[in-house]
Amino acid sequence: MNTHIDTVSISHETALDAVRASLDAGAAIGVAVSVTVVDPALGMVAYARADRTPPHSVETSRRKANTAASTRRPSGWMQGDLAVALPSGTGNLLTNIRGGVPISFKGILVGGLGIAGGTPDQDIEIATAVLATIGADRLPG
Repeated sequence: MNTHIDTVSISHETALDAVRASLDAGAAIGVAVSVTVVDPALGMVAYARADRTPPHSVETSRRKANTAASTRRPSGWMQGDLAVALPSGTGNLLTNIRGGVPISFKGILVGGLGIAGGTPDQDIEIATAVLATIGADRLPG
């Protein structure tokens, strides 16, 4: 009988580095962002909100991070009925808005990063830059 399983998760130090890099990358392009980092079980590890971010960006950043960690791919990929059904069926735990990316090192998922506050294009630009800054795997494609 197995008495336990080993799990892998982003460290709080790396999560905080991702938060700082997100705030800096947003500021560099003139976007005030909310940023959330979650572990693979969708537990929040780190969060910050820049001054003057839109109020809804707080929850949106978390949903983007959850989606990326849960599905192991960037948020915004859902098509057709799934784009409504999956967020609705999870009690809005997930979202189809771009700006969430999985965080992996050497192919091992350690969490998800969600950026909200700019346009979806700006949010994904910031998230992609953060992956490079913390030394995480690049997104495919």
